Amino acid sequence: MTEFRPVALVGDIAPRTALRVFVDGTAIAVVRTDEGIFAILDRCSHADVSLADGDVDGCAIECWLHGSAFDLRTGLPLSLPATVPVPVYAVEIRGEGETAQILLDPTPIQAASSGPPAFN
Repeated sequence: MTEFRPVALVGDIAPRTALRVFVDGTAIAVVRTDEGIFAILDRCSHADVSLADGDVDGCAIECWLHGSAFDLRTGLPLSLPATVPVPVYAVEIRGEGETAQILLDPTPIQAASSGPPAFN
């Protein structure tokens, strides 16, 4: 069983933004949305650039370079040009409010790609 690792406090991430953290040498974007906190590999599967620098819209993050959006719950691409999912990570919140601790499981969850991407 993998142990969850502390990576930040909720207050470290402004609403509707992302924070790049490193766990075991892997860059992970921890994203604060109106729906909660999510974690996704900090690499666009299309352009190999940071997703943490992109815009957060609902429960998706958009790559700043070419506009591919990824579902933060599944890692599935929501728009072109990306067609390959990005791994996501399990998140746990301990505490309440801005001082709550964000922990994540460093084991990536691969998106199940059953069919074509779910483009809008």
